[in-house]
Amino acid sequence: MIRKELVAASAEPLILSLLARGESYGYAIIQEIKTRSGNRMGWTDGMLYPVLHRLERKGQIKSRWAEAENGRKRKYYFLKKDGKKALEEHDEHWAMVHAALSGLRKERYV
Repeated sequence: MIRKELVAASAEPLILSLLARGESYGYAIIQEIKTRSGNRMGWTDGMLYPVLHRLERKGQIKSRWAEAENGRKRKYYFLKKDGKKALEEHDEHWAMVHAALSGLRKERYV
Protein backbone atom coordinates (compact mmCIF):
# COMPACT_ATOMS: atom_id res chain seq x y z
CA MET A 1 0.00 0.00 0.00
CA ILE A 2 1.06 3.57 -0.63
CA ARG A 3 1.84 5.78 2.37
CA LYS A 4 -1.15 7.81 3.55
CA GLU A 5 0.75 11.11 3.16
CA LEU A 6 1.24 10.45 -0.55
CA VAL A 7 -2.37 9.36 -0.94
CA ALA A 8 -3.52 12.60 0.73
CA ALA A 9 -1.21 14.74 -1.41
CA SER A 10 -2.39 13.10 -4.62
CA ALA A 11 -6.13 12.96 -3.85
CA GLU A 12 -7.13 16.31 -5.35
CA PRO A 13 -5.24 15.93 -8.64
CA LEU A 14 -6.46 12.35 -9.02
CA ILE A 15 -10.10 13.31 -8.47
CA LEU A 16 -9.85 16.34 -10.74
CA SER A 17 -8.21 14.17 -13.42
CA LEU A 18 -11.00 11.61 -13.25
CA LEU A 19 -13.69 14.27 -13.38
CA ALA A 20 -11.95 15.88 -16.39
CA ARG A 21 -12.98 12.70 -18.24
CA GLY A 22 -16.64 13.20 -17.28
CA GLU A 23 -18.94 13.32 -14.31
CA SER A 24 -18.90 10.53 -11.76
CA TYR A 25 -20.16 9.54 -8.32
CA GLY A 26 -18.31 8.57 -5.16
CA TYR A 27 -18.32 4.78 -5.39
CA ALA A 28 -17.28 4.88 -9.06
CA ILE A 29 -14.39 7.23 -8.21
CA ILE A 30 -13.19 4.87 -5.48
CA GLN A 31 -13.35 1.89 -7.85
CA GLU A 32 -11.56 3.75 -10.65
CA ILE A 33 -8.69 4.74 -8.35
CA LYS A 34 -8.44 1.16 -7.11
CA THR A 35 -8.32 -0.19 -10.66
CA ARG A 36 -5.87 2.41 -11.99
CA SER A 37 -3.51 1.84 -9.05
CA GLY A 38 -3.50 -1.92 -9.49
CA ASN A 39 -5.32 -2.31 -6.16
CA ARG A 40 -2.54 -0.45 -4.33
CA MET A 41 -4.67 2.58 -3.41
CA GLY A 42 -7.68 1.62 -1.36
CA TRP A 43 -9.72 4.75 -0.80
CA THR A 44 -12.66 4.74 1.60
CA ASP A 45 -15.78 6.90 1.80
CA GLY A 46 -14.24 8.61 4.82
CA MET A 47 -11.24 9.66 2.75
CA LEU A 48 -13.02 10.55 -0.50
CA TYR A 49 -16.00 12.62 0.59
CA PRO A 50 -14.10 15.22 2.63
CA VAL A 51 -11.92 15.86 -0.45
CA LEU A 52 -14.97 16.11 -2.73
CA HIS A 53 -16.63 18.55 -0.31
CA ARG A 54 -13.44 20.63 -0.08
CA LEU A 55 -13.17 20.80 -3.89
CA GLU A 56 -16.81 21.83 -4.04
CA ARG A 57 -16.29 24.59 -1.45
CA LYS A 58 -13.30 25.83 -3.46
CA GLY A 59 -15.53 26.08 -6.54
CA GLN A 60 -13.52 23.52 -8.52
CA ILE A 61 -16.26 20.92 -8.82
CA LYS A 62 -20.03 20.92 -8.61
CA SER A 63 -22.51 18.20 -7.78
CA ARG A 64 -26.02 17.24 -8.78
CA TRP A 65 -28.45 14.58 -7.66
CA ALA A 66 -29.78 12.18 -10.29
CA GLU A 67 -31.60 8.89 -10.35
CA ALA A 68 -29.50 5.86 -11.28
CA GLU A 69 -30.70 2.95 -13.42
CA ASN A 70 -31.65 1.04 -10.25
CA GLY A 71 -33.96 3.87 -9.15
CA ARG A 72 -31.75 5.08 -6.31
CA LYS A 73 -30.58 8.67 -6.16
CA ARG A 74 -26.88 9.30 -6.67
CA LYS A 75 -24.80 12.43 -6.26
CA TYR A 76 -22.75 13.07 -9.38
CA TYR A 77 -19.71 15.36 -9.37
CA PHE A 78 -18.33 17.26 -12.34
CA LEU A 79 -15.48 19.61 -13.06
CA LYS A 80 -15.95 23.37 -13.26
CA LYS A 81 -13.74 25.92 -15.03
CA ASP A 82 -11.76 26.62 -11.83
CA GLY A 83 -11.25 22.87 -11.44
CA LYS A 84 -9.69 22.66 -14.91
CA LYS A 85 -7.33 25.49 -13.96
CA ALA A 86 -6.46 23.80 -10.65
CA LEU A 87 -5.82 20.53 -12.50
CA GLU A 88 -3.36 22.27 -14.83
CA GLU A 89 -1.51 23.66 -11.79
CA HIS A 90 -1.45 20.22 -10.13
CA ASP A 91 -0.09 18.72 -13.36
CA GLU A 92 2.75 21.27 -13.42
CA HIS A 93 3.63 20.66 -9.77
CA TRP A 94 3.56 16.87 -10.08
CA ALA A 95 5.70 17.09 -13.24
CA MET A 96 8.31 19.08 -11.30
CA VAL A 97 8.31 16.57 -8.43
CA HIS A 98 8.53 13.66 -10.88
CA ALA A 99 11.44 15.28 -12.76
CA ALA A 100 13.35 15.92 -9.52
CA LEU A 101 12.82 12.36 -8.27
CA SER A 102 13.71 10.86 -11.65
CA GLY A 103 16.93 12.85 -11.77
CA LEU A 104 17.90 11.77 -8.28
CA ARG A 105 17.05 8.15 -9.05
CA LYS A 106 19.29 8.22 -12.15
CA GLU A 107 22.15 9.66 -10.08
CA ARG A 108 21.91 6.74 -7.64
CA TYR A 109 22.55 4.26 -10.43
CA VAL A 110 25.41 6.11 -12.15
